[in-house]
Amino acid sequence: MQDRIAKEGDPRFPRVRPVGVDGLLVSFGDRLSEPANRAALAFRDALDREGPPGIEETSTSLVSTYLRFDLLHGDLAPLQRGVEALLASDDWYERPLPHGRRLWRIPTVFGTALAPQLDEAAAAAGMTPEAAIRSVSATRVRVQTIGFAPGQPYLGELDEAWNIPRQTALTDKVPIGALAVAIRQLVLFSVPTPTGWRHIGQTAFRAFRPESDTPFVLRPGDEVLFDPVAPELLEKVRTAGPDGGATAEALP
Repeated sequence: MQDRIAKEGDPRFPRVRPVGVDGLLVSFGDRLSEPANRAALAFRDALDREGPPGIEETSTSLVSTYLRFDLLHGDLAPLQRGVEALLASDDWYERPLPHGRRLWRIPTVFGTALAPQLDEAAAAAGMTPEAAIRSVSATRVRVQTIGFAPGQPYLGELDEAWNIPRQTALTDKVPIGALAVAIRQLVLFSVPTPTGWRHIGQTAFRAFRPESDTPFVLRPGDEVLFDPVAPELLEKVRTAGPDGGATAEALP
């Protein structure tokens, strides 16, 4: 039902709004859903390939596409009309996801002292720890957006059972590569940080690499499988490089 509302039941969407003096925000819903996230990703891709001249920058959030114009190219009004014409040219909720996406497989230790909140999260989802590991590791999740910290992906959606709330108190700090869960989403932490999400897995994957020409490794639209491994294997791949044993393949 939520997907239907985001797709066709709310006349407010898609909606175009100004941001500052040189930007526009194109929103496809007011809450996260698969169709709204798909539309945001697809529309950004179309803007990058066939948008009106003068677009300087694009990005996406969970359900919106942001674009910034170079105002030296002209007034905002005709540029906005070009964006609105492109928006009206297709059903973005049904548009295929962009080409160039990748499927990542990331070795992950679930539970143990490395990820101490697996049992708590599993109980909140009504599962045993073993069932929770099977549920999360078998779900191919999409990078829905990058945010909160440099290169940090929000991934989803998980099964409805994982619609569990955040904690009421913060965990003081989780390390780089921590995998945490709440509200049917996963977060793969790119920097050490406090969090209200429950720490259920640990990887050796560095999603933010400031020393690299491409510091943000995962991109919106990429898909990820978190493959369960033993703690001793994680220690081995940790020394193999910033991918932490992860592999990537092109998606069609």
